[in-house]
Amino acid sequence: MTPAVGTRLVSAGALVALLANAAPALAGNGGFAPVPPESPNAHDITWTWWFVSIFIAIIFVLVEGLLILFVIRYRRGKRARDADGPQVHGSTRLETMWTVAPVVILAAIGVAVFSQLPGLRDVPSASAAGEKLEVTVEGRQYYWQYVYPNGVIAADRLRAPLGVPVELTVVAPETDVIHSWWIPALGGKIDAIPGVVNSTWFQAERTGIFRGQCAELCGLAHANMLAEVEVLPVDEFEAWLAEQEAAQAAGNSDLGEEVYTAACSTCHGLEGQGGVALAAPRLAGSALVADAAAVEQIVRNGRNQMPAVGGGWSEQEMDAVTDYLAQELAGGSQG
Repeated sequence: MTPAVGTRLVSAGALVALLANAAPALAGNGGFAPVPPESPNAHDITWTWWFVSIFIAIIFVLVEGLLILFVIRYRRGKRARDADGPQVHGSTRLETMWTVAPVVILAAIGVAVFSQLPGLRDVPSASAAGEKLEVTVEGRQYYWQYVYPNGVIAADRLRAPLGVPVELTVVAPETDVIHSWWIPALGGKIDAIPGVVNSTWFQAERTGIFRGQCAELCGLAHANMLAEVEVLPVDEFEAWLAEQEAAQAAGNSDLGEEVYTAACSTCHGLEGQGGVALAAPRLAGSALVADAAAVEQIVRNGRNQMPAVGGGWSEQEMDAVTDYLAQELAGGSQG
């Protein structure tokens, strides 16, 4: 077998393998296209994506097709190496076409994108029932914190009512870094920037759990900074919100465990075993976690590689976490 034939066989085999792997990926989307939209603003984003992608596909096929055509049409063939190739002279009509066409394409894309911006930016004033929910979203290393209008605090999982516009005020503590809140099925990315207030919205069209993640590299545990939105029927959401308000006010909610799981276990482990990320020390069985004042000092100000995950926590939130640590991990045998 000659080297040329061997090279062709290897290339053909690589192409077959690529197509074989691409088929199942394309059949299940595989990340090649947006996830099915479940909110009006997500529909606008998906429509824009497909609109732009049509032009991209046409241009790709045109350019690659012409490239293959020219390679075949003007190949050397039996012409001597030192012989000049075919002399092709300019065409004013062709040059005008390839100058005007990109301008027209960019103008069409610009008009389409700017026509969708109001739907992405403007929050509906109210749903058919005359309701709107406002939630503060706070990005922290390495979790998301949600604060509802009645003071209820949740971590990592945002619960929202079906069919009701949810306006999100997205922020980050002054001592933190930039994060980006993104639930693909419910809308676009929005940055959580220290000292800056951003906003976005969604209006879920069905119940269920929609997953996303931080879309801005925010540190060594960035990949673990996931997010969820659980959409509930309106009556179930209102019942949950009222139940959480009463429980958190009475100090007998699961807030401590929830915040520990979101804010602490990313590095220290669900059972406080330590060493999960950033060389975090073991918490289970440590006498330190029984000292509420020491824990508060560390989480509010950080230590070594540990960021100030608790900077800006309310006393209610701090007490819930220190109580949970003292009851579940101090002097225990977990891990």
